[in-house]
Amino acid sequence: MTTIAILQKLVAFPALGNQSNLSILRWIEDYLQSYDVDYRLVPNEDGSKASLHCRFGPAVDGGTILSGHMDVVPTEGQPWKTDPFVLTDGGDGRLYGRGSCDMKGFLACCLSAVPDLLAADLQKPIYFAFSYDEEVGCRAGVALAEDIRDHYAERPAYAIIGEPSMMAPIVGQKGINVYKTTVYGSQGHSSRVKEEVSAVQVAARLVVWLEDYMDYLISDGRTDDRFHPNHTSIHTGVIHGGTAFNIIANECWFEWDYRNIPSDRAEDIIAAFETQCQKIIREKRKLYPDFNITQEAMHPPVVALDTAEDAAVVRLIKDLTGNEETSTVAYAAEAGQFSEAGFEAVICGPGSIDQAHRANEFVDKEQLVACEAFVRRLIERRS
Repeated sequence: MTTIAILQKLVAFPALGNQSNLSILRWIEDYLQSYDVDYRLVPNEDGSKASLHCRFGPAVDGGTILSGHMDVVPTEGQPWKTDPFVLTDGGDGRLYGRGSCDMKGFLACCLSAVPDLLAADLQKPIYFAFSYDEEVGCRAGVALAEDIRDHYAERPAYAIIGEPSMMAPIVGQKGINVYKTTVYGSQGHSSRVKEEVSAVQVAARLVVWLEDYMDYLISDGRTDDRFHPNHTSIHTGVIHGGTAFNIIANECWFEWDYRNIPSDRAEDIIAAFETQCQKIIREKRKLYPDFNITQEAMHPPVVALDTAEDAAVVRLIKDLTGNEETSTVAYAAEAGQFSEAGFEAVICGPGSIDQAHRANEFVDKEQLVACEAFVRRLIERRS
């Protein structure tokens, strides 16, 4: 099958993040089985989702992983001009559809290369690694990377994560974590505001503290000009609390995230926030003994990526693509997780991240052609 024919099949599966991906996974399994390719699944706890990985070539050290995710973001509320789950040729050199760019185009390029991979006399192996739930916190990346590391007797050397980068090498990404913070205060008449503890007002103090802490990191010189913005960002996106204007709120929660540059340790950020929360808890319990603040991580932390410019995988990508300029991205991806598992990692894939997550998402056909050529050159290099 051609890359476009495969992409047409993949786009038809609305495998949203945080939902089962078994429909698209079964199609990929059937495709691999039609070529007698052995593969391994890495399921979640209840079996409603699974990642997949497989190897082409000999069981020797030094192989290359081609990795992407099967899930996509929702389309609800977006002004699509075409059916988002039908790959549509716009007649303008672009293919429209949810996931065409982020990142089923890369998966299609990999899968269309299966006959070439099987026919090649590979001296170093090439692996596929396809995950689920990347769009809701890269929740499967750690398990997938670690299973590849632990399952095979040999050790792959490189991981290429095919997020849309216009086929340019991306050597750095920010990390991310998302928290839900809940404040439990007392309740009463609003006239007693100094005699009760308003959860809304305490939550507001914490939201402002988070912004102030971000500003402190910047003023302290904690910046990295490879990124835009060049600092760790801390943002509160949702807040809920209270029942009426004249009732002191006994509960308020808010959701916030941080996206840290590689030099800022995620543990230090949450530790500083926890210290501030404990300070407020001690203060408010003098007035209301049952006062409390709790934290809930919405998903495991996504680690940042910081691959050295002179790393072997970077030289490999430059040779295969002809793109000498490296860059970094502010979004999070699974590349940092593969790096943490012991593989030199770089982001490189077809399409522009500017098209991701928006209505009328598209991938340029010429970008798919460039990615196909990239995979062919990798096969030649490893043969």
